Amino acid sequence: MPELLSLLFLGTPVWMWLAFLGIVATLLILDLGVLHRGQREIGVRESLALSAGYITLGLAFGGWIWWYIGPTAGLNYVTGFVIEKSLAMDNVFIIAMIFGYFAIPRIHQHRVLFWGILGVIVLRAVMIGFGAALVDRFEWVLYVFAAFLVFTGIKMWLTADTEYDVASSPVLRWIRQRMPVTDQLHGERFWVKEQDPATGRMRRIATPLLLALVMIECADVIFAVDSVPAIFAITTDPFIVYTSNIFAILGLRALYFALAAMVDRFHYLKYALAALLVFIGSKIFVADMFGLAKFPPAASLAVTFAILGCGVGWSLWKTRAAASA
Repeated sequence: MPELLSLLFLGTPVWMWLAFLGIVATLLILDLGVLHRGQREIGVRESLALSAGYITLGLAFGGWIWWYIGPTAGLNYVTGFVIEKSLAMDNVFIIAMIFGYFAIPRIHQHRVLFWGILGVIVLRAVMIGFGAALVDRFEWVLYVFAAFLVFTGIKMWLTADTEYDVASSPVLRWIRQRMPVTDQLHGERFWVKEQDPATGRMRRIATPLLLALVMIECADVIFAVDSVPAIFAITTDPFIVYTSNIFAILGLRALYFALAAMVDRFHYLKYALAALLVFIGSKIFVADMFGLAKFPPAASLAVTFAILGCGVGWSLWKTRAAASA
């Protein structure tokens, strides 16, 4: 058994993967089975406390990576964690729009987000595994990722004032054309059984809760197209990539209930995220220009904090009048 645990999977011992997955499973069980067993609304204070706990655990795991694997791996983990957490904040704004469109009350939002996180964990594993295989086989793919990030950052900057239109989503139209749906909520249920007036048979009907869950998963796919190449531009170690991604996402559900109450205060953060994507993508080309094997991890982390700090500070300053009112 010890020999089996010491085997390498994607360049990392199996026991490290199992330890990480055990931590994630424990957090999810505590969240759903202990802290939020019954239906209730999550307030801003509880949201901030839970988010602080998740951030602490994520950074503590990064500290362990720093101690066990080395400072470079630790810096890469923290940089990836910060970038993913920052990009996830933009995802929060989209989730708020989705819940608003389907009129999902706060008491049911935690259930949707919980199952959404489970889907994200599996989806990110598939995307990161595929990306790691591509990078390992074709190193030039990193330059494709980098160019894509620069392009995405410029596009995000130009469309920062454009709001996400849930109603025009082709996925939502496709579901409604091929699946019976109801506009009425049925508690925390994703499906209900009702009699088909045409045939008299019982049929399953999707509720707005299921539609919201599907739309949130689709939104994560869109954001993963940005965040996964972004972390691969930092490091190509699948263990660092996956763990930093998942720890950042685990706290997203807790952070949502606090950020959703003050979405308007962070309007200008999108410009900072756009600049961050351009910086991450350009790092690879800059390193080549100066003959560097890799952009220094410490410098990368410092610039990341500087860009995000400017974005948050500018947003809070520009919206101070509205906050006072």
